[in-house]
Amino acid sequence: MQSQIKHPQSFSFEFYPPKTEQGVRNLEEVHQQLAELKPEFFSVTFGAGGSTRDRTFDSVVKIQQTGVSAAPHLSCVASTKENIRDILKSYKDNGISKIVALRGDLPSGTMSAGEFRYANELVEFIREETGDYFQIHVAGYPEVHPQASNATVDLQNFKRKVDAGVDAVITQYFFNVDAYYQFVDACEHQGIDIPIVPGIMPITNYSQLFRFSDMCGAEIPRWMRKRLECFGDDREAITAFGVEVVTTLCQRLLDNGAPGLHFYTMNQSAPTLAIWENLSFKS
Repeated sequence: MQSQIKHPQSFSFEFYPPKTEQGVRNLEEVHQQLAELKPEFFSVTFGAGGSTRDRTFDSVVKIQQTGVSAAPHLSCVASTKENIRDILKSYKDNGISKIVALRGDLPSGTMSAGEFRYANELVEFIREETGDYFQIHVAGYPEVHPQASNATVDLQNFKRKVDAGVDAVITQYFFNVDAYYQFVDACEHQGIDIPIVPGIMPITNYSQLFRFSDMCGAEIPRWMRKRLECFGDDREAITAFGVEVVTTLCQRLLDNGAPGLHFYTMNQSAPTLAIWENLSFKS
């Protein structure tokens, strides 16, 4: 963890672009509540195949106008150099200087990823087009990317991505803290010393958590699964248990030198605020 201890702690929150007017109003309220914690930035996701491109752009611009930096996701899938060039220009014109560059998942029925096959190619293109203007974040997988053939290949691909010109890493969420420590150690052996910020998923919905975890390869420890099963459909009990478990995870990470936390909020503020309040620091 020596590579991480030297970096100042940074906290950020992720949203997805709302689909309805009610969703827009909800996100504005959630954003206002979490902005009081003075995060470094809010990130906004990018739907499969660019399906939320306009809504992502609108959400990002609104956030940027409130005085807290916004970091839009950019995906390789269904993207061309021309449209990525246009998007980058639009973001620059609106004062946005952070990007989360991802390969992205192919939507069902899509055969071609587009002109960019992997995130390292997208990062290289952003650097070629804009130099050092954007602070670029990418994804990391402490428990190995679900489509990687093995951990060694996954680490090689990750280093290739970082070497393309990355400033920081946001990990996929995890509940096994040792997986993060081992991932950081492996990165250090590869000479990677940029911030590797743990991704944090508050627990509020049993079935949703299992579905997401199955897709992204995040392990839910057996003891946690069994405890969650006991709660059935009791959302209040699930949330209370989740706050306790995730608070402990976050505190262990921070105590051992993690350079901050990135919360996958699911456009909800209450679970994240509860975890934040439990931690031994105050904003």
